Amino acid sequence: MSQRFVRARALHFPELTCSGFDYSEDAVLHIENGYIKRFAPARSFFSDGLEPDVCEHYPNMLLMPGLIDAHVHFPQVEIIASFGDQLLDWLEHYTFPAEAKFADQQYARAAAAEFIELLVAHGTTTAFTYATSHCHSADALFEAAFARSMRLVAGKVLMDRNAPENILDTVATGQADSEYLIKKWHGQGRLGYAVTPRFAGTSSDQQLQSAAELFARYPDTWVQTHLSENLAELAWLQSIVDDFKDYFSIYEQAGLATQRSVFGHCIHLSDRELSRLKETGGIAAFCPSSNLFLGSGLFPLQAIRGEGIPVAIGTDVGAGTSLSMLSTLGDAYRVCQLQNFALDPLEAFYMATLGNAHALHLSDRIGNFCAGKEADFILLNPARNALVAKRIKTSKHIRDELFCYMMMGDDRLVEQTTLLGDIQFQRGAG
Repeated sequence: MSQRFVRARALHFPELTCSGFDYSEDAVLHIENGYIKRFAPARSFFSDGLEPDVCEHYPNMLLMPGLIDAHVHFPQVEIIASFGDQLLDWLEHYTFPAEAKFADQQYARAAAAEFIELLVAHGTTTAFTYATSHCHSADALFEAAFARSMRLVAGKVLMDRNAPENILDTVATGQADSEYLIKKWHGQGRLGYAVTPRFAGTSSDQQLQSAAELFARYPDTWVQTHLSENLAELAWLQSIVDDFKDYFSIYEQAGLATQRSVFGHCIHLSDRELSRLKETGGIAAFCPSSNLFLGSGLFPLQAIRGEGIPVAIGTDVGAGTSLSMLSTLGDAYRVCQLQNFALDPLEAFYMATLGNAHALHLSDRIGNFCAGKEADFILLNPARNALVAKRIKTSKHIRDELFCYMMMGDDRLVEQTTLLGDIQFQRGAG
């Protein structure tokens, strides 16, 4: 029997609300065979007979559940911080050329292993990820995640029009490749599959309908795509889609508007689209860093949340400028500030942990320290950033400390990342 007792200051959200947070100045997390056995104040463990020297003790660090990235493109790591374009030009000048390189299977395999390593080094323990249109790119990604016992949902991009010929698939090959990947990887270890049309502009009506048919055959998979990211994108779609009603209706008519559909961005939605997104149960993925970088617009968090639409937050690398969910939460705060709304840091960290897990239909498995959950967690070490360490000395509440982490923190604060009970990343000395 494999056991660990991790002792530290600790924070998690045992209930589906940020106000029900549980913070302890001295807690112990008991892990048994990769799952959480118990989480309680250290004194409770010691009164029950646990010897203190059995614990891995990190008194100056913050223990919390692993961070969840709801929207990220693994092939785009190498084009982070590429200068000067908005969405459609970004795709043409940077994204499509970068993804064409994944035709090489060895390149794809090396990139996948590097990507998973980068995720755990940034404290991300679960991610919803886009591969390229090459079947073997998704294969390589699943293989790399499986080797690390990582919870990952991913899919091969479906794209049969309006892109360079060397990265297009067809309706038939897209469906066949996706079904092959579902049968091979969905439900293996902690892996899940997402049927992944890039967006309506690069998939024909026939391909979108084919994607919906595939999802209907495997209803415990997910759908992930993009929706209403950029005004020029909207204008372009209106010019190429016959009888254009609105962006969301394209997915709805194809059969892709489901309770397990994750729609990236959702910035420029009409009232009708908001209403239909709510009624169909779809999930809006908030990607603040990417939206700021590409100048796409400001995600209307209050309006979308006010409609009762589930919201998940993601980095959207490579238009996002960091794989760090800490940095992404900082950008979320900035986006909200520009709309005269201050995002509470407790709410932000709830979103990146249990909130994302709940929105993405995974809260029965991950997201907090409740007994029976998979043991994915991180240790944040403020001493890794001298300015952060100095600032939190004046913090009077855990809210103040979290705010410092999201405004000033990044991957350097991640001391350790654990996946399913095993340490998968440990920051070195120095």
